[in-house]
Amino acid sequence: MSNKFWENKSLESFTSEEWESLCDRCGKCCTLRLEDIDDGALYSTNIVCKYFALEHSQCQCYTRRSELVPDCLTLTPKLVREINWLPSTCAYLLIRDGVPLPDWHPLISGSPLSVETNGHSIREKVISEYDVHPDDIENFILDQNW
Repeated sequence: MSNKFWENKSLESFTSEEWESLCDRCGKCCTLRLEDIDDGALYSTNIVCKYFALEHSQCQCYTRRSELVPDCLTLTPKLVREINWLPSTCAYLLIRDGVPLPDWHPLISGSPLSVETNGHSIREKVISEYDVHPDDIENFILDQNW
């Protein structure tokens, strides 16, 4: 049997430990998005949630994130199949679509640093929500999604 557990399982069949290990900790899903109230279009920004610790590339309040940030979603197989804003490099999305994980993904490379060294981390590409006035968020919309 292959030790690449993600190759032969559906999203619904992962254990919680396997599910969590799929996240490469890029931080892209922790950036703020704006929704156009007229047409529902989503726009990514380079503003990261105030609870995201850039130095560790992880949420400082992970177990309480949905409580502290009501808009923060806990990814589930159902959500992964429904939402349209996950970054194209997201392992959950790739597995959903039957696409192999990239060489830089920590499950393949064996190193969590490979995300950053291959340019897929948001570190040094974002500003904290703490540092942006809510009225200025529109000024941080990216030209393209992650």
